[in-house]
Amino acid sequence: MERTLSIIKPDAVERDLIQKIKDEFLNNSFKIVNERKIHITKQEAEKFYKVHETKPFYSDLCDYLSSGPIVVMILEKENAILDNRKLMGATNPTEAEEGTIRKKYGISIDKNSVHGSDSLDNAKIEINFFFKD
Repeated sequence: MERTLSIIKPDAVERDLIQKIKDEFLNNSFKIVNERKIHITKQEAEKFYKVHETKPFYSDLCDYLSSGPIVVMILEKENAILDNRKLMGATNPTEAEEGTIRKKYGISIDKNSVHGSDSLDNAKIEINFFFKD
C-alpha cells in the first residue's frame, strides 16, 4: 500500500466542499487513514512550500494556504500518489479533464481546491509535516 498527502484547500473548505471532495477519494478506492482540519500560519505554509521558494508565485501560494482552514488527509491505496494526481486533475482547472476534482470544484489556477503529493519522497515529507508520529 502507498500513502500520499491530500489537502482540501481554503477555497473548498470555505465553500463547504469537504464531504464532496472526501467522497471523491472514497469513491475511487482511497482509504482516508487520518485527517484533521487545521488553520496554519503563513510561516508554516512557507515551510511546507519551501520547495517553491524561488518561484514567483511562492508568496501568494503561502498567503493563500494560510488564509483559512484546510483539511489535511493521509490517503492510502495501491499507486496512491499517481492515482491521486489523476483524480485531482491539472493544476489549472480550465485545463483539467472532465470528472477531476479540480475541473468540478477549482476556481482558478491559484484556488484549485486540492493539493496532492507529487512523489513518494515528497509524500513522506508532507505527511510527516502534518502528522508527526
